[in-house]
Amino acid sequence: MSDLRIGVVGAGLMGADHIIRIRDRVAGAAVAAVIDPDIPKAEAASAEAPGSTVFASLDAAVSAGAMDAVLIATPGKFHLDDLLAVVEAGLPTLCEKPLTPDPESALKVVDAEVAGGRRLIQVGFMRRFDAQYMELRDIIRDQPYGDLLALRCVHRNPDVPESYTTDMLINDSVVHEIDVVRFLTDSPIVAVDVKHLKRSTNDHKDLDEPILAFLETENGVIADVEMNVAVKFGYQVKTEAVFENGIAEIGRTSGTTIWHEGRYSGAEHTSFKTRFAAAFETELQRWVNAARNGGIDGPSAWDGYLVAAACAAGTEALLSGRRVEVAYAPKPDFYA
Repeated sequence: MSDLRIGVVGAGLMGADHIIRIRDRVAGAAVAAVIDPDIPKAEAASAEAPGSTVFASLDAAVSAGAMDAVLIATPGKFHLDDLLAVVEAGLPTLCEKPLTPDPESALKVVDAEVAGGRRLIQVGFMRRFDAQYMELRDIIRDQPYGDLLALRCVHRNPDVPESYTTDMLINDSVVHEIDVVRFLTDSPIVAVDVKHLKRSTNDHKDLDEPILAFLETENGVIADVEMNVAVKFGYQVKTEAVFENGIAEIGRTSGTTIWHEGRYSGAEHTSFKTRFAAAFETELQRWVNAARNGGIDGPSAWDGYLVAAACAAGTEALLSGRRVEVAYAPKPDFYA
């Protein structure tokens, strides 16, 4: 079977990273098209994928029959029109988070997919493909240490650009915990509460953090999430699961620890690109394998909608300072 021809929409940080990953570490696929209205940027990314063609728009690439599947790596505010276009074209698609920025537009994608009769959209929540998260999910399900009582999560970045504002703490960062907490507990999030901690002097004028987000699941688990995007020392994502008869923790950095002159030290990740490198590769390989058969193998458009609905509640909680319940539309039988 010939390689799956992938069209990558967006030639920025994520898109360029995925192009190299597909070229070097994913079997059975090749980047055939790079799509971005910024043609010089697209051409620079395309140079990393020999034989690929540059297009200024997704419509142009679809009309040219340039690809068998699509990877969308643009900011979430641009996703809706492209997702509706790939559903209409019948192209299996991996869309980086979020599906769309709000639950109303996410439901439009769900409705289009249901009307088309095929599951084509997979959302890029890569933590579900991380070996440690998968192991923790098995532990929670099998209950060797009793029932899960709580989750304690930290999500820390060394810094963020000045374009990163307070509302993005939920939609761009805690969004990952919102998905993975439901993945770990197999239970929807029913309410979100957010508390501001003492403001960091590292914050710029439009940013007020760190925060603690409290995610309540339908089955009674509360996950507290420390979201800290200007902590300086590195990139760190950890989760501690509190069971009736024990504790499990994931996310500790593996590597060399040095003991010297009465002190010890070790290296930490500085970017999500290294912390979740293996997860990205597993996610892409499994998606490619499924897309070659016309389908997906991961979080669906409905999963993307559920996260968008919880993010909307989280944003309201962040801005209002009160606990907000999450409202969901009825689940279509299509996603049963």
